[in-house]
Amino acid sequence: MKQARSLARINGRILNAYSQRTTTALRAALPLRLALPHLEPVLTLNVIKEVRKDTLVILRARESAANEHADWSAVLAELLQATREIDRGFLARVGAFPVEIVIRYDEITPIRARRMKLLYDATRQMLDIEHRQRRLRAAMHANFSREELEQLLYELFRLYADETRSLSRSVRLPRLLVPLRELIAQELLNVMLRVARPLAGEIAAAAFRPMTGPVAPRPDLAP
Repeated sequence: MKQARSLARINGRILNAYSQRTTTALRAALPLRLALPHLEPVLTLNVIKEVRKDTLVILRARESAANEHADWSAVLAELLQATREIDRGFLARVGAFPVEIVIRYDEITPIRARRMKLLYDATRQMLDIEHRQRRLRAAMHANFSREELEQLLYELFRLYADETRSLSRSVRLPRLLVPLRELIAQELLNVMLRVARPLAGEIAAAAFRPMTGPVAPRPDLAP
């Protein structure tokens, strides 16, 4: 369980780095700069929600890593129900701001399910019985090349961005910005994808950088 909790903490730092870089990029992008005062509280609370959700997935994957016949459909149903509880907490916290938001489950559930499956499978690979006595970095190296890790991270970021776009389409905006709602949501997605690729590459490079030598891995990104 120690490995799983370490992986969840690393995942949390990665998601926070992604959120911070996204917000920095949004400040330079019109019309997002105009909408940012209304989007930023949602984005800040959303990353907290996603870290909690991913932690559930990682811990559940660790529990089932010893069972190669684990029923994903049953696991998915449990996880989706648990994430709705997290959503309720998220909506309650958003309610403290002058912002209204509705979670469109018809849009979000398929995206969320794909992202959870990707994270669940990757976690099971790294935390199966064969790798439980290894350090987390060694288990990751045994399962992924640098290129594969970069692509995995990018896909996780892309699905995170898709779900965030759906949330942004439900944020209450000032009347003057309402006609720009779809444009704002699409530009938010574009910005998040532009941030995703270089960040995924940076994290993968840090994860495969030797631990010894003149340059140590960045502690906020490296497993």
